[in-house]
Amino acid sequence: MQIWVDADACPGVIKAILYRAAERAQIPLVLVANQALYTPPSPWIRVVQVPRGFDVADNHIVSVAEPGDLVITADIPLAAAVVEKGASALNPRGELYSRENIRELLDMRNFMDTLRSSGVETGGPAAFSQRDRQAFANQLDRVLARQQR
Repeated sequence: MQIWVDADACPGVIKAILYRAAERAQIPLVLVANQALYTPPSPWIRVVQVPRGFDVADNHIVSVAEPGDLVITADIPLAAAVVEKGASALNPRGELYSRENIRELLDMRNFMDTLRSSGVETGGPAAFSQRDRQAFANQLDRVLARQQR
């Protein structure tokens, strides 16, 4: 198992949780971004810098993710693509994407995108909270515990 992170938009507090988890569980953590990132020195953590461009990081993650891997992303189309390949996906707010829920989430995302493109003001996501951070950490712990059995 490897953990892949869609790192350009991943909150810093989530990256910090992931750094600690990778060290504790000794699981490779790969942050994929189109810019240079600082990470703590560790044999378990590395950064892959991809060229700038639309969906370049997402496409890289889809191409390298394997069944059993975990992808951290808030990007629902990316989550759908990796779930289709047999990987798991977890968003920074702690929601686990699965074969059972990804189609509905993708349909809702596409519906909201259609509304926005037609001029309807839909608002954005709520501010990232302590509750979101805790939900992510708890869900990550559950996923890692299942993998280590």
